[in-house]
Amino acid sequence: METRRITVISAGLGVPSSSRLLADQLAASAERQLAAAGYAVDIEVVELRDLAVDIANNFVTGYAAPRLAEVIAGVEASDGLIAVSPVFSASYSGLFKSFIDVLDPKALEGKAVLLGATAGTDRHQMVLDFAMRPLFTYLRTRTAATAVFAGPQDWGNNDDDGGSPLSVRVDRAAGEFVGLLRDSGPQQKPAALESLPFEQLLAGISSQR
Repeated sequence: METRRITVISAGLGVPSSSRLLADQLAASAERQLAAAGYAVDIEVVELRDLAVDIANNFVTGYAAPRLAEVIAGVEASDGLIAVSPVFSASYSGLFKSFIDVLDPKALEGKAVLLGATAGTDRHQMVLDFAMRPLFTYLRTRTAATAVFAGPQDWGNNDDDGGSPLSVRVDRAAGEFVGLLRDSGPQQKPAALESLPFEQLLAGISSQR
């Protein structure tokens, strides 16, 4: 049975956090749909608020503390990323962006990504398409077409009030994310380059002439 590894990033600051609640729902739906398709699922949830000091120190020292280094390695080794941020000043949070900035610029290249955002008003829902999606497009990820925004009216409300209930949007977005994960094989580290003696390299070049 193939395994898909998913790292879930929540940039919520409160306890409990609406960003964490949304991240958990997206992860649960993705896990359920992957299991139904015959995959084993390995999910790691990362609360960025627990890493805030380490992230800040990494900027000024250039060194990742052990826990932050472990999380970064987990992101790099994962097949997909679920990323959820609260909205501040019409954009993703500074903590969220700071974590992305400590990653190697190529660490997310080709990875499946599912985006989510939370805020206190629906006026912020465009942050998904005008801030988060461009960021992950720049990082060359394969991002699910549907992203999920959750406002105050979404929590504890399953009635259709003219829009899609949160659970429906979550399942649709997670389904697209699962499709991206199924289309790619498990993440593998590139093979280490072999160091050859200079004489052997020169002989190889000569033989091609």
